[in-house]
Amino acid sequence: MSIDYNETIPNNVNLADDRRLLRALERWQPAYLKWWDDMGPVESGDLSVYLRTAISVDKNGWANYGHVHMPEYRWGIFLSPPEDDRKINFGIHKGEPAWQSVPGEYRSELRRLIVTQGDTEPASVEQQRQLGKTCPSLYDLRNLFQVNVEEGRHLWAMVYLLQAYFGRDGREEADMMLERHAGDADKPRILQAFNERTDDWLSFFMFTYFQDRDGKYQLASLAESGFDPLSRSCRFMLTEEAHHMFVGETGIARVVQRTCETMREHDSDDVRQYGVIDLPTVQKWMNFHYSICLDLFGQERSTNAANYFSMGLKGRFQETKIDDDHQLDGAVYNVPAFEDGKVVSLEVPAITASNERLRADYTKDSQRGVNRFNKIIKEHGVDFELTLPNEAFNRGIGAFSGVHATPEGEVIDDAEWEMRRVDWLPTEADRAFVQTLMAPVTEPGRMAGWLAAPRRGIHGQPIDYEYVKFH
Repeated sequence: MSIDYNETIPNNVNLADDRRLLRALERWQPAYLKWWDDMGPVESGDLSVYLRTAISVDKNGWANYGHVHMPEYRWGIFLSPPEDDRKINFGIHKGEPAWQSVPGEYRSELRRLIVTQGDTEPASVEQQRQLGKTCPSLYDLRNLFQVNVEEGRHLWAMVYLLQAYFGRDGREEADMMLERHAGDADKPRILQAFNERTDDWLSFFMFTYFQDRDGKYQLASLAESGFDPLSRSCRFMLTEEAHHMFVGETGIARVVQRTCETMREHDSDDVRQYGVIDLPTVQKWMNFHYSICLDLFGQERSTNAANYFSMGLKGRFQETKIDDDHQLDGAVYNVPAFEDGKVVSLEVPAITASNERLRADYTKDSQRGVNRFNKIIKEHGVDFELTLPNEAFNRGIGAFSGVHATPEGEVIDDAEWEMRRVDWLPTEADRAFVQTLMAPVTEPGRMAGWLAAPRRGIHGQPIDYEYVKFH
């Protein structure tokens, strides 16, 4: 479909033919721009940033590159092309035509899913809003801003669904998206991981590696939805989410590489004195971000998850590739539990374990990147291995909420936890040290000393390209 990019809101959902909806979105737009100005990247309005901008959903249209002032970025509304005769692939409605309008009996559940997903998008922008002031390079600054504008566009995707299909309460939910703020004491974001501090670049790389990977799995499961507009929205969002995870994985890899180079150069594990981040500190950041992201998947046994699956609203990761009946009649699945002071495995109805299965898929995917980090460490001859902590470590939701366990999964008492947690999670002293490294580097091609240069530039540009123009 050809897109008129001169429209106030670029889209491929025929907004021009729905004047009521167009007016509603145009009324929401000034509040969004005010939110961006108040809560988006600080001191960025005058910068010209080499951004990827979607102008259509075809392969030649969704990734157009050029220098853009971010307040002028066009946050379009784009859905992947419809599939002819698409069917619902799971749950009690399996085999029925996908819904083009909201099924009335599932209205509240569907709205809840959209709101929860939508709330994460502006939250991440708010969490990262100060990072531009301490960028390690123009390359990294550009990547931060690319992530920010795409999270903003993902918010538009969810707001479109709320405004188009849910009437007054959808409009109210869209307004609330801009009233909740990450870390706000009175109106925090819905999910706790999106209220945490992200005030240094190691945290940003961990965020885009772990939190955005959660986004991948949540979006992929929503892309299976029987509600076709939600499915099509999420399928297009996934094309952009891949870049966010790339930023995280390559960012962590560059930190690890520079640290290992410094360890070899000085034949020492004590490399903080040389202005790089030591590997135990990288491990602490990894422990924190991975553990809080496990909470994002919810309870191991969940009636809500079972209902979403049964209703056909939210499937499993790559649902159609799973070899079963896609209704889970009589199927079972093993989930972890904590009983009598021990971690055990319980066999439960598989339909109640959708969250746990998705969490397991996420863990396998996360481990693949950690293996690549460890390959870098090994190639430098360094005796250290980064690991994902045990699922019982530092959990706030589910079977292990309130349980104290080591990263290896050993259950310990409160006193030992309080004594040893400083060995496993970032301390204020650790954060203060990392902050000492957060000095901005804005000369094209230069990199901060605590991370290696990327292997290549963006969209064929050289590494020393002026990705952000300050003048």
